[in-house]
Amino acid sequence: MDSIILGIETSCDETSAAVVKNGKTVLSNVISSQIDIHKKYGGVVPEVASRKHLEMIIGVIDLAIKEAEIKKEDLTAIGVTNQPGLIGALLVGITAAKGLSISLNIPIIPVHHLRGHIYANLVEHELTDFPILALIVSGGHTSLAIWHNHLNIEVIGKTLDDAAGEAFDKIARKLGLDYPGGPEIEKFAKHGSKTDLVFPIAKLGKGSYNFSFSGLKSNVINYINKMKSQGHNIVIEDIAFAVQEAIVSAVVEKVMLASENYGIKKVVIGGGVTSNKYLLKRLEEEGCKTGLQVYAPKGIYCTDNGVMIGSAAYYLNQFGIKGDLFLNAYSSGDIK
Repeated sequence: MDSIILGIETSCDETSAAVVKNGKTVLSNVISSQIDIHKKYGGVVPEVASRKHLEMIIGVIDLAIKEAEIKKEDLTAIGVTNQPGLIGALLVGITAAKGLSISLNIPIIPVHHLRGHIYANLVEHELTDFPILALIVSGGHTSLAIWHNHLNIEVIGKTLDDAAGEAFDKIARKLGLDYPGGPEIEKFAKHGSKTDLVFPIAKLGKGSYNFSFSGLKSNVINYINKMKSQGHNIVIEDIAFAVQEAIVSAVVEKVMLASENYGIKKVVIGGGVTSNKYLLKRLEEEGCKTGLQVYAPKGIYCTDNGVMIGSAAYYLNQFGIKGDLFLNAYSSGDIK
């Protein structure tokens, strides 16, 4: 019997629902983005995000089922993000999942948001030879993990302060660029040049797989303030180039270190920042030198979406992982 799972994702500022068959076949994927709403604030406003999720969730689910050309009764389970994320936003998705679970008498499968980003890779790639490194880089998360198997994902490194995407957003805002900042920095960096301008990244000790981007953010902001106070023009393109170079170099360095130390020759990546073409290029270039194979989701699957939740839920369901009507939301927590 086919497994037909509805995946619901509402952890931040995208309301998404998707129908996924047997963990790999995407029957539908509906995403309602709030970027235009939060752009004027320069970042996501939790209360505004939660209200918008509440407004959109039923329509998004109904459209996902309609586009999948199935009936609600054909669903065999519901996967839903329950952590980490904005509590109010998560609760909207969880409440909708509970309602459907009761009415259709099918199980709820709780999915960790970062697990979803990892499993987006299984929609397009055949990956069965564990262990595999997993890099998640987004606006709220920067984590490096060892994907041992479908029940065990071991986090070996994470950001101690700002996530990479958060640093991109805050620096972009200081430069007067639009939100989200990552794509804007990447766009301007393409026209920048390598100069004497270098922004340092915290090393955090030999052998550490953790990340820190708050110092970079502060250094860039201080540099911009200093240049302006002295009456100098700032070249946005060159600053963007240096910022992107610093962040990408820090991320690639940790991945290569983990690959060498653990002897793992495959890495999957996920999260909004991994749509940065320069990051993927650098990973692939360094990987070619050591035999590290790099796998990435394509296009929309890099960002938050219901497909990744539906896919992850399928594999968790194989091992009997289920939630119940007491399922709650959590703002933080390592991958489960």
